[in-house]
Amino acid sequence: MNPLPPLVRQLGYAGLIPFVGLALMVQLSPAPLNYLSAESLAGYGAVIAAFMGALHWGANLQRLGKPPMGDRWQDRNAWIWGIIPALVAWLALHVYIPVGLLILASTLTIQRNIDVNTYRYYFSSAEALQAFIAMRNRLTLVAVGCLVWSALVILFVQN
Repeated sequence: MNPLPPLVRQLGYAGLIPFVGLALMVQLSPAPLNYLSAESLAGYGAVIAAFMGALHWGANLQRLGKPPMGDRWQDRNAWIWGIIPALVAWLALHVYIPVGLLILASTLTIQRNIDVNTYRYYFSSAEALQAFIAMRNRLTLVAVGCLVWSALVILFVQN
């Protein structure tokens, strides 16, 4: 049995609908709808990158008012890491759209790689941690695939 609540899984996978739908629109829609879809995809990717960073803040807010753990990640680094994806995502919205999409794909990949090593601080159950990481891996793979595919379509197919 999956230790993650059904709502967590449903919302997580539903979050892929804009990635997949907008990536299809980038490839299949005529101009200018394809470029508007790419802009929307970049905006959504930026929101998701910021959200994934904010998970660290949310997890650490429960520690406020308690003595420091003496662990650099929880006492300092998680707060800093929590804002970096939002800043990078914001910058990605200000460059040529395909480049921005690739920056966002890289950001989500880097986040996933860091988060796999840091989520252990937030879960009290190893089973729930593994289930969440497995879901996160699948979500990241699809999101990154949609961002990269859309960038390649704009760069090489539509020009």
